[in-house]
Amino acid sequence: MKNIRNFCIIAHIDHGKSTLADRLLQLTNTVSERDQKEQVLDSMDLERERGITIKSHAIQMKYEKGGEVYTLNLIDTPGHVDFSYEVSRSIAACEGALLVVDATQGIQAQTISNLYLALDHDLEIIPVLNKIDMDSAMVDEVEDQIIDLIGCDKEDILRASAKTGIGVAEILEAIVIRVPAPVGDPEAPLQALIFDSVFNPFRGIIAYFRIMNGSMKKGDLVKFVATGKEYNADEIGVLQLKQIPKQVMSTGDVGYIISGIKTSREVKVGDTITQVDRPCDKAISGFENVKPMVFAGIYPVDADDYEELRASIEKLQLNDASLVFEPESSAALGFGFRCGFLGLLHMEIIQERLDREFDMDVITTVPNVKFKAYTTSGDLIEVHNPSGLPDANKLDYIEEPYIVAQIISKSEYLGNIMTLAIEKRGVLKNQVYLTSDRVELTFEMPLSEIVFDFYDKLKSISRGYASFDYHIEGYQKATLVKLDILLNGESVDALSTLIHRDHSYNFGRKMCEKLKELIPRQQYDIAIQAAIGTKIIARETIKALRKDVTAKCYGGDITRKRKLLEKQKKGKKRMRQVGNVEVPQSAFLAVLKLD
Repeated sequence: MKNIRNFCIIAHIDHGKSTLADRLLQLTNTVSERDQKEQVLDSMDLERERGITIKSHAIQMKYEKGGEVYTLNLIDTPGHVDFSYEVSRSIAACEGALLVVDATQGIQAQTISNLYLALDHDLEIIPVLNKIDMDSAMVDEVEDQIIDLIGCDKEDILRASAKTGIGVAEILEAIVIRVPAPVGDPEAPLQALIFDSVFNPFRGIIAYFRIMNGSMKKGDLVKFVATGKEYNADEIGVLQLKQIPKQVMSTGDVGYIISGIKTSREVKVGDTITQVDRPCDKAISGFENVKPMVFAGIYPVDADDYEELRASIEKLQLNDASLVFEPESSAALGFGFRCGFLGLLHMEIIQERLDREFDMDVITTVPNVKFKAYTTSGDLIEVHNPSGLPDANKLDYIEEPYIVAQIISKSEYLGNIMTLAIEKRGVLKNQVYLTSDRVELTFEMPLSEIVFDFYDKLKSISRGYASFDYHIEGYQKATLVKLDILLNGESVDALSTLIHRDHSYNFGRKMCEKLKELIPRQQYDIAIQAAIGTKIIARETIKALRKDVTAKCYGGDITRKRKLLEKQKKGKKRMRQVGNVEVPQSAFLAVLKLD
């Protein structure tokens, strides 16, 4: 045990985390020259293209120092805020963390939030200043930021360039010297933390774990505490580039277990594995069921593809247990699924994967969040989409989820960022100058306001300099109303939204104007209305295409013309009664991009 080191890398997106991992693998000869490629641990094409880590990975390295061989387990973590629960479990499986900060950009919001997670778990932090070879590197300034943030000495900060390999050998040495060896009792009952799982089409779900106490042998009968299910450990082993089976694994080891599990719901990240005949007293603390935060409807473009879409989403769920879905139907879009995502990036990735891996064309409805509606009789109803809201006469009040958002930016953009946040019903809680020109703002704001376009707007007003991070704080009372869009008096459920009363008039008017542009003209007038309950708050009319029925009348009495126009009017009225307005696909997409 004394020669094992378990560590993770904490960094903001694009600060060089995956590149640093590549160099560590190269230096320890874990990856042969032939297998070497950029971002070895990022296995998905999407990850490589976007330069983000979506799925966390683990890999074991051997490192020799002073005649002793050390086992280094790198537990890679996703950097994005949507996956913060996975990050917290990866951090719980480690004793140390490399805090990687980009010398050209300085400290960013996600670095800080993940650092706090690491400090909560008492991890040993090794600060690394990356990209020092860049012309725009501000080495001294960023070092001062790191010292302010974690209170270390200047000598503790390691300078490196993951791209060129400068300083990487010193990082390996620091891991061995500074990160403590695992503590635990190899003789105690088995207690292992699951920090990730992957799906293999031939072997079922493979769970990655870190043993906290006790040991595990191949063939043991083990139990997953949170689900209460029991399995045989058909194969256990360690993770290098390939899986290497072992007979026995002990305290401090990181590895995988294959036990023929077929559904991803049975393996939960953060769960505890123990033995059936000698269970541990209590599970490892910190386990939660992952709660989806953003909900959207996903519908096939062609109604015949419904079953195919179901199969595709089920296969995706095997790879990604945090995706939640249930069938639903909509009058405008037919049959589809209501899906729950961890956040907006997660939703985007799922859409992209449906398109790439399964070749599915889908329509996604307006994303919204989970509200709590309390009825006058005291019942609580969870509302995922506007049609689930109780009638106005039965509704007492609605609560919506609130977040605490941290925004770090240059001070010149401070005014614009405050204006944006206040427009989105944000309340400024705190403002701290990290350096003379970098400021950290803390806002409390409703989650429903940021799921739309908040992040894009923040990036554009700060010219890409602002970094944003948030965590859910709880629910608060809100004055929300259900805004319906009516076409010829018929409500289109896919276009209805829950919106704050103050914003409803503007939003309703813009929706009507946009739909007037996008819906093609018919033989009769189409009324587009935005309504709250029975009150119409905005209206636009698409004028009918008209044939000139009086063209053949020249001269003669006016009553002849009037008779023809009356006849036309009756025809139009009859048409409107039986007519059906087709809402084109572009209209649903345009609503998502309403500015």
